[in-house]
Amino acid sequence: MPVTLKCHKGIGPAVTGTALVATDNFSARYDLDRVKGVFSRKAHRLYGQSYVGKILVLETAKGGVASAWMLREMAARGMAPLAILFDHANTILAQGAAFADLAMVDRFEKGRPSELIRTGDELRVEPAKGRVTVLNRDA
Repeated sequence: MPVTLKCHKGIGPAVTGTALVATDNFSARYDLDRVKGVFSRKAHRLYGQSYVGKILVLETAKGGVASAWMLREMAARGMAPLAILFDHANTILAQGAAFADLAMVDRFEKGRPSELIRTGDELRVEPAKGRVTVLNRDA
């Protein structure tokens, strides 16, 4: 049975895909191998996992201005996540998501997204409506 989660209205197109979740932060510059499409920082909880075409669910964004253009570059090469869901986003990642035309939402009403969503969940992210629907849950 689908479960609807309300959040702040976000950026980008509505998308459907599989969640990749960690109680960790996110930097496009320092956490990713943008050529191979995997998390490359050994200390990151998603180390070695592919983020390409996944809906990333993380605590918050970190890093500076480079993250914005890196998201755009990754999207242009087809090596970007499908969407990014944060507990709290920062303005630089919001700008990067808009520049890359990636779906991004944050500030969930009923708790932290990394606690409400599990890796493998199939999600429908609708930024303009401020809504994320867990369509089905991976056992």
